[in-house]
Amino acid sequence: MKRCCEGVGLPCLFKGVGMASPRPPKYLLVFDFDETIINENSDDSIVRAAPGQALPEHIRQTFREGFYNEYMQRVLAYMGDQGVKMGDFKTVYENIPLSPGMPDLFQFLSKNHELFEIILISDANMFGIECKLRAAGFYSLFRKIFSNPSGFDKKGYLTLGPYHSHKCLDCPANMCKRKILTEYLAERAREEVEFERVFYVGDGANDFCPSMTLTSADVAFPRKGYPMHRMTQEMEKKQPGAFQATVVPWESAAEVARYLQEVLKKKS
Repeated sequence: MKRCCEGVGLPCLFKGVGMASPRPPKYLLVFDFDETIINENSDDSIVRAAPGQALPEHIRQTFREGFYNEYMQRVLAYMGDQGVKMGDFKTVYENIPLSPGMPDLFQFLSKNHELFEIILISDANMFGIECKLRAAGFYSLFRKIFSNPSGFDKKGYLTLGPYHSHKCLDCPANMCKRKILTEYLAERAREEVEFERVFYVGDGANDFCPSMTLTSADVAFPRKGYPMHRMTQEMEKKQPGAFQATVVPWESAAEVARYLQEVLKKKS
């Protein structure tokens, strides 16, 4: 008996049915965005679209530690009142420079995309992240992006919301990256995707929290001299061995690419 369409001059419309599914990726790679993928804090960057490229003092005085998301809601409302439009924000986001070596790392990942599942967890906002990644040509590398919801309302104002609520005492009120990462790993495990190793690339204090869940098989890549790096060093002094993951600080993301290249060489 002939298989579907064989010998009848028709294209097989069921190509792939019954074929073995591709192997799941071996490694999960988690990125932060601000001061990791990009070389600035994008919330500071967008002020370049404000009149005089500055915020008035009465807005800046409303900032409270741990409630940055609410502060940015006020900043965006002010900028909307000043006539800042979608195109203005888009131009700023698209022109934020990538961190040193980041194009090298993304090119490496593009060549080895079948081995890595890549996600992004950021306390920035979805609109800004998507603008930058699309402009840089790397958006399609990411399986999922977790960030604060944002969009434009009827007045054309960029609006921002919190990502979720949580009970972590170490993270800002609107986002705990540890909660997002652990829930993601659990969800993928239910889908029968389990990773040999997790790699986490970040810079901030809110990246230290999720990196505490990494195991001795995993690797944390803190940006050298930034809060995540200092916190891993302080923990090693106070509680040697409590931070389980291998710590590989970086100044250029090309160093991350070289490390991952070595991992692949050892496996081959």
